[in-house]
Amino acid sequence: MKIVVFGLSVSSSWGNGHAPLWRALIRALHADGHRVTFFERDVPYYSAHRDVTALEGGELVLYADWDAQQARRAADASDVAIVTSYCPDALLATATILESRAPLRCFYDLDTPVTLARLAAGESVDYVGSAGLGPFDLVFSFTGGAVLDLLRTRLGARHVVALYGSVDTDVHAPGPVRSQYRASLSYLGTYAADRQAMLERLFIEPARRRPDERFVLGGASYPADFPWTGNVFFVRHLPPGEHASFYASSRMTVNITRAAMAAAGWCPSGRLFEAAACGVPILSDRWPGLEEFFEPDSEILLATNADDALAALDLPDATLASIARRARERTFAEHTSARRARQMIEALEAA
Repeated sequence: MKIVVFGLSVSSSWGNGHAPLWRALIRALHADGHRVTFFERDVPYYSAHRDVTALEGGELVLYADWDAQQARRAADASDVAIVTSYCPDALLATATILESRAPLRCFYDLDTPVTLARLAAGESVDYVGSAGLGPFDLVFSFTGGAVLDLLRTRLGARHVVALYGSVDTDVHAPGPVRSQYRASLSYLGTYAADRQAMLERLFIEPARRRPDERFVLGGASYPADFPWTGNVFFVRHLPPGEHASFYASSRMTVNITRAAMAAAGWCPSGRLFEAAACGVPILSDRWPGLEEFFEPDSEILLATNADDALAALDLPDATLASIARRARERTFAEHTSARRARQMIEALEAA
């Protein structure tokens, strides 16, 4: 298939989780004989932190201003045209693909709980037009469970399929230990206000209680008034190529889900699968549906407060290693980008 995508960003992983997901999907789709063209608005925020200039197995189209004719030609030449959540030109792209000769017109919401929460609060969702999702032939959702029905009832989606996050196992695998990332407990993620309370419970408070141990936090956009402690070390931005070493240097890593996604459930972040593929034991917050991706206490550890986190840190090394091994095996069996790419193609063929 020839697939054209109008999305947020694939060229920069700075502060967004869309880029690593699309890079992995595009590589996997290419390996199965498909071709992807990705249209991305060239904005200063991402261009200043661009870590990919060409797509392996795909074509990257960076544009300064929306070119309706160029977009229409690409859509007309495609078998599948996709618009994603948070695409800065989503409404223009939607109009273009709906008018095009593309046999299949799709929407991929990589932020489904956020989309629905904004609608419930009466806020506008600038990547969904007034007609909702009804005009699309197929809607992919990064989140499963009950929200699939909400996409139908609230936004008129006619055909909805869950397409979860995944991991590129060629990029994320156990890496070399590096002293700058060495930690009893690590956390990797862009700052988000709605993750802050849980981050303090599962990461900052344990650091306060264990002043002789080292904790490492990596990510972008952390504010100056973040409650740092003397034993929490900060890595401002970690490109995907460094993730394996970051995780390998941690005795355990924390996964924290954004509030809307945790409330909706069935929404595993890509970071969860990345960490598992890199072979580090994971301590996660709790959310509905998590057990469908990893078995609690066997493949993943769960916590709601600092006491839970400290109890996990006190587990023997052999126990943690066994948990990490089983999570990695589960990830390679069920959560790779190659598997997601095939699930995508199956859904497209069915539609």
